[in-house]
Amino acid sequence: MERHLEFARLHNFRDLGGYRGVDARAVRWRRLYRADSLGKLVGEDFQRYQRLGIRTVIDLRHNWEVANEGRVPEHDGTTYHNISIEHQPWDLTGLPADLDTAQFLSERYLEVADDGGREIRQVLDLLADPGPHDGAVVFHCAAGKDRTGLIAAVTLDLLGVSEDDIVADFALTERARDRFLADWQADHPGEQPRWVGFGRSPALAMRTFLDALTGRYGSVRGYATQQLGVDRPLIEALRRRYLSS
Repeated sequence: MERHLEFARLHNFRDLGGYRGVDARAVRWRRLYRADSLGKLVGEDFQRYQRLGIRTVIDLRHNWEVANEGRVPEHDGTTYHNISIEHQPWDLTGLPADLDTAQFLSERYLEVADDGGREIRQVLDLLADPGPHDGAVVFHCAAGKDRTGLIAAVTLDLLGVSEDDIVADFALTERARDRFLADWQADHPGEQPRWVGFGRSPALAMRTFLDALTGRYGSVRGYATQQLGVDRPLIEALRRRYLSS
């Protein structure tokens, strides 16, 4: 099956299927997707998207991002949820050129994990029970990298996916960096992003983040149970929905 789905304007749309979870049960293909902003869907891109059978969209961006950049086009049979898991928008102005990108990102992810616990739990509840539409689910932010990467990591961990696979999945966003950079340069002719880490998703960032959660809570699942209040029924619901029989 194809993990990377190609669109003209979306650069980071991926299927989370195929990873080996608990009891050697694989994550089901064409059931759970992660993406960059679906507000970019138009024309043939939107037609291809519709053929995926997605019935639930979870938009992790701030409401002002949605207002400025648009949301997934409305269409019948789909439920849209806007749940911003980030409370402290990043200030990337004035970052030093020698900033450690992986360390910076992992620290930002910890902030979101700490501050956005209530919203992260809401997302997990929706993933486990998206409502009356029994189709595929997609969650996304702006680039499908940071907020989306955090949700993907916690969800995959609860499904029993190994840390190595979680880290590798996060790092796949590196494939989209050139396209993100081209978009930015089109909007800022003759300029370069001031931050050298723009669009990067180094594996070490996710590894460091997961190690930090494990240091605090004993494991990523420990974070989910202790900080988010995730219980066994929720974990089982996720596994029934997204793991093969």
